[in-house]
Amino acid sequence: MIFKQAQIDRYFKKPDLGLRCFVVYGQNEGLVAENVRSLMKTVVKDVYDPFSTVYLQSGEVLSDISILFSEFSSQSLMGGRRVIYLKDADNNLTKHLKALLEIKTDTLLVISSASLNKKSSLVALAEGSEECVAIACYEDRDEDIFATARGVLVEKGFMLKNDALQLLCSRLSSDRKTTLNELNKLMIYMGDKKDISFEDILSVISDQSNSSLDDVIYNVASGFSEKAQKAFEKLINDGTEPVSIVRSVSNHFQRLVLCRGYLEEGESIDKVLYKLTPRVMFFRETSFKKQVSIWGREKLFSVIELLYKCEKDCKTTNMPAKDIVAYTLLQVASAAAKLSRV
Repeated sequence: MIFKQAQIDRYFKKPDLGLRCFVVYGQNEGLVAENVRSLMKTVVKDVYDPFSTVYLQSGEVLSDISILFSEFSSQSLMGGRRVIYLKDADNNLTKHLKALLEIKTDTLLVISSASLNKKSSLVALAEGSEECVAIACYEDRDEDIFATARGVLVEKGFMLKNDALQLLCSRLSSDRKTTLNELNKLMIYMGDKKDISFEDILSVISDQSNSSLDDVIYNVASGFSEKAQKAFEKLINDGTEPVSIVRSVSNHFQRLVLCRGYLEEGESIDKVLYKLTPRVMFFRETSFKKQVSIWGREKLFSVIELLYKCEKDCKTTNMPAKDIVAYTLLQVASAAAKLSRV
């Protein structure tokens, strides 16, 4: 079966003893490690207890599969359940896992891998089994970064204002491990001081954020040409199609048109933002509000028409789509920069 975040959280609070194996996979190394540790702690208090926990590497297990079968069927010398953590697994384990689950034991097997994906046979086995669970750990989204940062800092008694939180989240990584390392570095820097300022974050947190569509969109609409081009190049290098980028930018400007309409009807900007679906992320609100203020309705329609033409040219001309989109985004960003100076 497949677990989403809500199901994972419920399991951590009340483990189902009928679930005997978890396959935790994905490129988000920090989130994988976090989920693995939490799963192990549903069985043992100390994840390094040698009587209750076993750590195995995929290489050693595949060279002698009897190691895994022996550990899975063994009983704890001190009583209670045991947990086995098998790291860096691949599809070569699939056939062995099928046989392993025929052994009647209450031992929990936790498998992790960064090389597996949705189409992997090991993942498919876990998804189709009533005794196994597949947990995908993709890169953190904006809302995940925000929730992690706020949760960690609040738990430790730290406080920070809106502008500081926005800056912090914009600099954190989509990998949970990197984010937690940066937050730990910030807390060590703060010492006994609990009120984190804008300047504290600038002093401690380097920009770890990965390029995303939102980076391109917000830099273009705000007039930051150089940042927009860099974010665009990173997306292209990651394999994102140029047409999908320009389409996303166009959707953003349509949202700005919608906001302008509400404002002209007498709505406040805060009420307007509340009406948007999906909601503007917390640490993007200041930037979005500024964009609404500098872009008039007619200019927004002109940009949308330009972006539509760009998308059409990508499909009908012999010019490289990347060059067409890059030039168009530069035009829009330059226009935004001029509006910001007015």
